[in-house]
Amino acid sequence: MGALQDDDKYWFNLTTGAVEKGRLSPGVNRAGPFDTAEAAAKAPEIIEARSRKWREDDEAER
Repeated sequence: MGALQDDDKYWFNLTTGAVEKGRLSPGVNRAGPFDTAEAAAKAPEIIEARSRKWREDDEAER
């Protein structure tokens, strides 16, 4: 995906908790891209679910 296409996407700002359209914030502060603002707003839930799954997978491998 190119940078121009990403400008039409939504991002979740990890610092402010705001949903942003386009690459407004530095990459280290963004999660995304998402196709809709609603999906971007759910980024913290998505991140937590993925982290939980990775932890569970790591523990199962021990």
